[in-house]
Amino acid sequence: MKRALHYNAASVMFAHNHPSGVAKQSQADEMITQELKKALSLVDVRVLDHFIVAGNETLSFVEIGLL
Repeated sequence: MKRALHYNAASVMFAHNHPSGVAKQSQADEMITQELKKALSLVDVRVLDHFIVAGNETLSFVEIGLL
């Protein structure tokens, strides 16, 4: 949030890796995404997507309907 405010961002995207090699969201991934989205909405910053990278696979929260 601090970085988004520092750069006066209108929107952000999140990404993190799953070293396990499985590009599937966990319940914790879903929860933190929603919490960050809620917090950022308080300062009018939109969350565009959240990506999970696992080896050669990538999962997009937007593509699977979670954002």
